[in-house]
Amino acid sequence: MAFKVYTKTGDKGETSLIGGTRVPKHHIRIESYGTVDELNSYIGLIRDQNIDEQSKTVLIEIQDRLFTIGSSLASDPEKSKMKIPDLKEEDIVFLEKEIDKMDELLPEMKSFVLPGGHTTVSFCHIARCVCRRAERLTIQLSENDYVNELVIKYLNRLSDYLFVLSRKLSLDLKASEIPWKPRM
Repeated sequence: MAFKVYTKTGDKGETSLIGGTRVPKHHIRIESYGTVDELNSYIGLIRDQNIDEQSKTVLIEIQDRLFTIGSSLASDPEKSKMKIPDLKEEDIVFLEKEIDKMDELLPEMKSFVLPGGHTTVSFCHIARCVCRRAERLTIQLSENDYVNELVIKYLNRLSDYLFVLSRKLSLDLKASEIPWKPRM
């Protein structure tokens, strides 16, 4: 039997978490993992650009971790008995090492930079902003429900990674970084 995309069970504005709990589609848990899904799609868009193979490989790893995070956020912490993938401290260390590798090649930042300069760089900035939103929503969720602290830590580090990736790709693509000069 083939897997059906539509189930019709959400036609009245509710959906099920892993574990069976029904919640409104606007529930903070749904907003959290929905935003992680949106972020994953933007990262796919970056990966589809004309970028180096190492960055593509790292982005695939990140997309895999975002599915892990989505599974964690989609689970009812009190009812789900389903085994879901785990996020590990090494996943955060991996991002930090990638940030450090890219940072070694980049000129020192002396001010904020305006997002843009090349379409690929702009996609990185959009993904960074969506990542920050996912982080904010997940923190809000954690105020009332269990959220693995590594999820918040990972999203925080991922937004840093995406910023540094935008700078690396600016360099690779010979795009100019325009510093923000506050009008005083």
